Amino acid sequence: MDRRHFLELVQEVWDGIPEPFASKLENVVLVVEDEPSVELLRSLGLNPSRDTLFGLYQGVPLTQRGATFANHPPDTITIFYRPLVRRYATEQRLRQEIARTIVHEVAHHFGMSETEIRRLGY
Repeated sequence: MDRRHFLELVQEVWDGIPEPFASKLENVVLVVEDEPSVELLRSLGLNPSRDTLFGLYQGVPLTQRGATFANHPPDTITIFYRPLVRRYATEQRLRQEIARTIVHEVAHHFGMSETEIRRLGY
């Protein structure tokens, strides 16, 4: 799948996030990058020769923000194009995994741990 069509799928999924969740994402930027860098993978304890990422949340989860939380840059959710298109050959499966990945990263924004998110199937 070409990158333009991939971006359209990502935007469709993002635009489909329902309320009340969508309004809590007003200070979150969605980015699509080709690949996670070797440095990023290593910083997360992953082995670049065998591991990759489909998505990444970077920011301060809502549950960790206090009354003085202000003037911080937006949180970022990054979706990685190439790992997803390498793994999922059909548009239907790719769309499902994009949605799953976005839900996973949004859950981090809402303060859920990796264990909690995986327990829910994401």
